[in-house]
Amino acid sequence: MKQSSPSKHALQAAVTLAAALPVFASAWDVVHGLQGAGAWATNHERYLSGLLLAVGLGFWSTIPHIERKAARFRLLTFVVVTGGLCRLMGVVLGDPASPAVLVALVMELGVTPALCFWQSRLLPTRPKYWTVPFSPQFDS
Repeated sequence: MKQSSPSKHALQAAVTLAAALPVFASAWDVVHGLQGAGAWATNHERYLSGLLLAVGLGFWSTIPHIERKAARFRLLTFVVVTGGLCRLMGVVLGDPASPAVLVALVMELGVTPALCFWQSRLLPTRPKYWTVPFSPQFDS
């Protein structure tokens, strides 16, 4: 697919917007922490928020050449989906399914995999059979 295709630009805009939620929410959490929680819980929440911030920034780092960042995009998607599955398990085990939790689940198990699939559609087509231009010659 052409690098300047409308699909590429639309995906870049979608990733910009989708990654904004974890970037800004986690940055807020790093600064403000858990109100009324103990020191360890607040510190741990800041650490986890920092990880989420890194994931969002990682997605943003794919934007300039999004059609060439498949490995990074897939790894970040794997991390997000794994977290979403753990969140879903918590809901199944009895954690409250608040509106914030439901939005997070939609982002983690719906939007992010959909963006990853969309990104895979931008990859350049490859030939069916790869040839090795140089192969080692062994003397008998």
